[in-house]
Amino acid sequence: MRAVPRERFLPAAERGHAHWDTALPIACGQTISQPSLVAYMTERLVLAADSRVLEIGTGSGYQTAILAELAAAVYSIERIEQLASEARVRLAGLGYGNIHFRIGDGALGWPEAAPFDGIIVTAAAETVPPALIAQLKQGGRMVIPIGPAHGAQELVLVEALADGKFHERKMLGVRFVPLITP
Repeated sequence: MRAVPRERFLPAAERGHAHWDTALPIACGQTISQPSLVAYMTERLVLAADSRVLEIGTGSGYQTAILAELAAAVYSIERIEQLASEARVRLAGLGYGNIHFRIGDGALGWPEAAPFDGIIVTAAAETVPPALIAQLKQGGRMVIPIGPAHGAQELVLVEALADGKFHERKMLGVRFVPLITP
């Protein structure tokens, strides 16, 4: 977390708040999550240096950079072209070379790059998207907020078990922007 300068991922008007443990607005009506939640979600993935991670919702690229510090490869999908473009430039400027980008529907994942050791979703879905479950490697973990756009949401850990089954565990109440699919 210390290796990633959060202020570089915020609009100029918000940079003075970069070290506050709170969500802050970014472009296109989206938000950057509070650092403690970014750390909590990332830690639950239990990444190794050779991990391959799928991130749904690039946003400003802050979570992407945290993942890139820990994993061998990060595949990040953003549906808003402006956010994706700005994040790509920002992350390249910070020297990250292990991140792959795509603009599109995050609920579909990135099947040709699957399977993934970890999947992190930074927008709330009504239910766990089946395409993401299918792209999780055996023994892999997914962290995803589940719930209605403007109602109670819970952060859920999905683990791919050795027998081909999946275990879901609710972890804590959260509030995320909705996962929007076309």
